Amino acid sequence: MAADWLGEQLVAYAPRFDAGADRDPARLAVLVGSAAERLSWGGDLAHGFYLERPSFLSLALVSCTPNRSMPQLACPARALSACGRPSATPR
Repeated sequence: MAADWLGEQLVAYAPRFDAGADRDPARLAVLVGSAAERLSWGGDLAHGFYLERPSFLSLALVSCTPNRSMPQLACPARALSACGRPSATPR
């Protein structure tokens, strides 16, 4: 589910990526596949892309199944479901 969200964001913003290589659908598919694999073992990830100047897109996914570095922390999934889906934050 989180990797799907990442894929949706990448497809939505790809036309605005500053670097042509970042727009390549095969590259985007690799990023989504890598995200799914990393999240499956409890890893986190962050990606950043320069958009049409002067913007920057930052996308991050944090796993909580449990947190690998601090397993005693509870997963905030309930808080997230109360406030809705996350959104991308271009800056």
